[in-house]
This record gives sequence, C-alpha cells and structure tokens, in this order.
Amino acid sequence: MIRQTILCCGFLVVLACGLLVSQAVAQQDETVCIQCHGGLSDALGAPVGEWRESIHAGNGISCHDCHGGDPTDYAMAMSSERGFIGAPEYTEVPDFCGRCHVGVLEDYSKSAHGQALHQGGAQCVMCHGNHEVQQANLDLINPESCARCHDYERADKIKAILADTDGQIIAMDAELTRLGKLGMEVDAFEGQLFDLRNRFHRAFHTVKEARVREQTGEVLAGLEAL
Repeated sequence: MIRQTILCCGFLVVLACGLLVSQAVAQQDETVCIQCHGGLSDALGAPVGEWRESIHAGNGISCHDCHGGDPTDYAMAMSSERGFIGAPEYTEVPDFCGRCHVGVLEDYSKSAHGQALHQGGAQCVMCHGNHEVQQANLDLINPESCARCHDYERADKIKAILADTDGQIIAMDAELTRLGKLGMEVDAFEGQLFDLRNRFHRAFHTVKEARVREQTGEVLAGLEAL
C-alpha cells in the first residue's frame, strides 16, 4: 500500500511538471517574435523551427532573452529603446553567449580558441550552432567538427579525460530522477548536481589537457561528496 502511494505521488509530480513545461512553451509561442517569424518561410523563419528543438526552448529561454526587444509589442519588438540588440557579429558571439554562460566565457577567453578569435578562431556557434543549440555532450567533440580547423588529436585526448566523469554525472542524474519518482526529497542534491554539471561543461573550453584534468578532478570530488 505504501509503495503504491509513493508511486502515485511520483506520477502526480511528473504530471504537474509536464503541465508546467507545456504552459511555459505556450507562453513562449505567444511572443510576437515567434508569431511573426514563425509565419515566414525564408531564412527569417527558419530559426523558429530550429529554436523549438533546442535546449533553450526546453528551458524556457526565448528570442528576447538573447536578442532583447519587447516580446509583447509588435511595434517595439525590435526597438533599441526596449533593449533590442539583434544578431551579434562573429567576434561578438562569445560575449553575447557569455552573458549567461559566464564560466565558459572565462575559460574560452583564455584558450587558444579565444585568443585567436579576431583571426577567425572558433567561437560558440561553430560547435554548438546558434538557434538549434542542444544540451552539451561529448558528441560535440568529434573529428568532423574539430578537424575543420586543426588536427583532432588534442581534442580526442581531452574527450577521453572527460569521458569517465561524464558517465558518472549521467548515472547520478538518472539515480536522482529514480529516487525523486519514488517520492524522496532530492531537490538539494539536484541543485548540487546542476552546479557540478555546469562546472564540468566549462572544463573543455580551456582546450588544455592539464587544466581539464584539474577541473574534472574537482568535479569528481564533488560527485563523491553527494
């Protein structure tokens, strides 16, 4: 009986979360940005479909959160008075994304990629895309992407350093999800894991093996302490 009650409560929690996500997506769809660009069939309309499948959309981040403007007013949607900044230039992209991804920007700026930015060095959208950004994962480190600019050897070594920690984070996330569905209080642990995952995701951006080992070790220590 107790087990059935716990499972029932877990189901209701999952259902409630699903409804909240649906409401968030519905609210995003109501922005004038989505309404206008969503009706276009050319390059100005394509970003809407790409965004819908992105990690940003899944987390409730919409057009105006990055590009500014007023998402409730057609006349002021692209007004500088309402903070509209439009699309950044190539060399402006790291700072553009770094408004939210502060730690990643810090590491990227010190890296070989960041130091070569004004000479055509890699920046965020070259690896992550722009409107179709997906959740960060090790598949982003691959010969096809990296070898466009340089040899893949160093990236492959860094990927190998990250692999074990990545697996442990995925396993911990799955375990917390399982325990949460059983009715256990896991919010505090999920918050700690969220922080550790963010620290882990910034590790690669130094593109320095020694620094990646150091950062990964810190994350592993944090996982063991959970």
